[in-house]
Amino acid sequence: MKNAAQPTSFSRRRGRGRKVLADHGPSHKAYQNDQNKAALHEALNSPKTFLGCKIAVKPFMNSRMFSQSIGMRTLCVFVFCLAFALIDTAAKQRHCTFRVHAQANAQDGDVFSMPARATSSGKDVAIQKLPWITEHDVMAFSPYPAQNGTFGALFQLDDHGRVVLDTLSVERRGGFLFVFINGRMITELQIDKRVSDGKIYVSSGLTAADVELMKKQWRLLGERKR
Repeated sequence: MKNAAQPTSFSRRRGRGRKVLADHGPSHKAYQNDQNKAALHEALNSPKTFLGCKIAVKPFMNSRMFSQSIGMRTLCVFVFCLAFALIDTAAKQRHCTFRVHAQANAQDGDVFSMPARATSSGKDVAIQKLPWITEHDVMAFSPYPAQNGTFGALFQLDDHGRVVLDTLSVERRGGFLFVFINGRMITELQIDKRVSDGKIYVSSGLTAADVELMKKQWRLLGERKR
């Protein structure tokens, strides 16, 4: 019985020896590599939690697909906006400009005001940089020859322009409005009463070329809408 136990003990030691050798052998390394690859593949394909939301995400593939999707959407939006802007510009081509600026405080600074020379007095004045009324607010006009060889005109504003002019005439009573046409200051108008009819009267200062450009842009008073 004693001799029979020895082979068993020897066999157990040999078994442990074989196990230790197998941990460092080529076959074990290949097995571990396979296991590592399988674990990595499982991690890449397993659902992840993003910001507390349980969403199945493949970090590498989905990040590429997500960025490509965002890039395509951004490109499509940009192309759409550009096309819309071009169409809008072509549809609303302006032949002349009409800007009405309000008098500014000289202490407002260059950010909000700019210097200009008044046509009647020749003095330097400060006017607000942003116009209150533009050519977009003009609906129609009526030109007529002035005594000094230039032209005057009566401008009829649309509903938006009428409301703006009415507000200015109430809030800025006693102040001045400065009318620019095609980049030139044509006249300044002192606000002495409320103006609620949406009409702006320019007595003179327009050229024949100005009038021709206006005819291309607005209808004459009394004509039907184009």
